[in-house]
Amino acid sequence: MSLFSQAPGGGHQTPPVPFSTQPSPPTARSQPRQASLEELGRPLRDVTFVVVDLETTGTRSADNEITELGAVKVRGGQVLAEMAALVRPAAPIPPFISVLTGITDAMVATAPPIGAVLPAFLEFAHGSVLVAHNAPFDLGFLRQACVRGGYPVPEWEYLDTLRIARQILTRDECPDRTLASLARLFRADAEPCHRALADARATVTVLHGLFERLGNLGVTTLEDVHGFTRKVSPARRRKRHLADGLPTGPGVYVFRDRSGRALYIGTSRSVRARVRSYFTASEPRARMTEMVATAERVDAIACAHALEAEVRELRLIAEYKPPYNRRSRHPERAVYLRITDEPFPRLARVRAVRDGGTYLGPFAGTAGAELAAAAIHAAIPLRQCTARLSPRRSVPACALAELGRCGAPCDGRESPQEYARHVEAARRAITTDPSVVVAAARERIDSLAAEERFEDAAVQRDRLLAFLHGARRLQRLSALTGVAEMAAASPSGDGGWDIAVIRHGRLVAATRTPPRAHPRPWVAAAQASAETVCPGPGPTPCASAEETERIQRWLSAPGVRLAVLDGEWASPANGAAREMFRLGQGL
Repeated sequence: MSLFSQAPGGGHQTPPVPFSTQPSPPTARSQPRQASLEELGRPLRDVTFVVVDLETTGTRSADNEITELGAVKVRGGQVLAEMAALVRPAAPIPPFISVLTGITDAMVATAPPIGAVLPAFLEFAHGSVLVAHNAPFDLGFLRQACVRGGYPVPEWEYLDTLRIARQILTRDECPDRTLASLARLFRADAEPCHRALADARATVTVLHGLFERLGNLGVTTLEDVHGFTRKVSPARRRKRHLADGLPTGPGVYVFRDRSGRALYIGTSRSVRARVRSYFTASEPRARMTEMVATAERVDAIACAHALEAEVRELRLIAEYKPPYNRRSRHPERAVYLRITDEPFPRLARVRAVRDGGTYLGPFAGTAGAELAAAAIHAAIPLRQCTARLSPRRSVPACALAELGRCGAPCDGRESPQEYARHVEAARRAITTDPSVVVAAARERIDSLAAEERFEDAAVQRDRLLAFLHGARRLQRLSALTGVAEMAAASPSGDGGWDIAVIRHGRLVAATRTPPRAHPRPWVAAAQASAETVCPGPGPTPCASAEETERIQRWLSAPGVRLAVLDGEWASPANGAAREMFRLGQGL
């Protein structure tokens, strides 16, 4: 069981490997060693490539289908065989796709389904290296077709001509690197026309043209091509040993420098696989390259499930503030709007929640808080001066009173009881029903739009949205943090359950049950050993807003079930979420 009683610095640590101080024993002669295939390399002229192109009913492999498949097998610059087939999808071809490709429902009416075409293609491509222009697109559809047809998904080795072109061609030569532009650059005989076989033939010419460019750079083997497109330095690749021994399940990893300072903190469902990716081309971010060059070790904390890993990551980032993390480093910089506690309350911008007053937010910065405050002031005549007022002493009113935007309690025009109505309206708009702010803003936006003052109308819109975002965030946070304790379980995918115990919006225990085990005893055990929390004031009494929002998303995921609920978990029916939905629907 993985619980939050574990110390933040716990978990696996990769020990440094000491250098041996003893000389190696002498040998009469060096022992012969068989070089590996990776060291020898496979000359490009000896590799069989299958260049493939697909036409589909859309761009998403999960929702769309293949309508045509074309493939060309080549080796040593010579075409060995070709394959082409129309495919009948289960759903009609969208008109836009028919206009683009020229493939209509009538053309594929008598064509075989993908289940009949796929086995022939798998045999055609067996033992070859696949090539495609924007290969992830084509391979995604092919993998999805294998899954739907019940075929094992091959571990295809592939090259992407789009990626290679981006590496070696300048924008002066080929500005957009589309297949049509590359075919013109390399003078392909076949012109790309959104038909599978013609596009595959054009891609063959592009592939050979790119190989010629690579040959001028000393890239002559398939391994050289992979290494060239990855652009991983030998020094970075040598650090792959830092991932050895790390957990294979969910958890948090911490890259540290020679002095032990945390450089970067991340999370993954498979810590070892994710850390290994930092030493390959799958991690293209420049700042990560710099971080990896500085890192000397990687520590890890194994977690029960992904939610625990995400929460631990947030807490560690807030604690250590690693230089290479850009997000979540400074939760203390959140901004709130607070209704002050004085005879004539007003809106004040604050950085921390210190009492049980009414707060709006949190906002990411002062700009959003100021926009939200402007939306409230436009609808409710709260005073905007910062002086502390008293019913026993009057001061001259400002210009806002003459404009009708303030009731002027400062000079006695409004008594504390009369002014309290405005304060109560502001509290209601923030906590339960923002309709008064929405109505005032919409009226102003419509008036400005009718006068064709669209830029001013956009300002009013931004103010309204800032207010609604802050109110929705407050209402959702308050709904969860108001629950003294809840426990929930999510299917783990292997027949077990991921269990989380939450108190006042803070994750206090996490565990995972074995497959097919009843979750109730595990929930009870997690509750018994969970962290004790003492709630404080405000919408985030025990955890950061980001942590509570991560928990909210997890609770809202499909399949999550509540096992324990001590209190009421509900958001206002007429709250900011409803108003944002109505605005999004154009109402």
